[in-house]
Amino acid sequence: MRIDYPTLSKTIASLTEGETDAVALMATVACEVHHADDRFDWTGFYRVVAPELLKIGPYQGGHGCLVIPFARGVCGAAARTGEVQLVPDVDAFPGHIACASSTRSELVLPVWNGAGELLGVFDIDSDQPDAFTQEDADQMAAILAATFKNAA
Repeated sequence: MRIDYPTLSKTIASLTEGETDAVALMATVACEVHHADDRFDWTGFYRVVAPELLKIGPYQGGHGCLVIPFARGVCGAAARTGEVQLVPDVDAFPGHIACASSTRSELVLPVWNGAGELLGVFDIDSDQPDAFTQEDADQMAAILAATFKNAA
């Protein structure tokens, strides 16, 4: 099953209308995205909880790492640089943190609110190599921008 971005975007917008709580938004997005595509093995958020520090937030799938410093891994790189990380082969990513040994590829997007504050990162893992496309990155970025614009 491949993701239908127009439907996913409308569903998330409908479910989150008027919601400003970041954790409630994260939980809804993680659930909807996780079940939208069979490439997605682990889908979740790491929240900024202190300077240069991420902690696990709402997610779907197996256990994730509990704490990730900005200096480590794909999630840390997304938080540190503010740039989307599209990683076709996690074993080739310097400093990759293997939270799950089954992960082969990863897409991580920074999550900003409308005030420009970094709330965290959205991490999608796949047990398939080279599972994500630039279209996935662009479509997810648009969904996240629309969903978290009023988040507190």
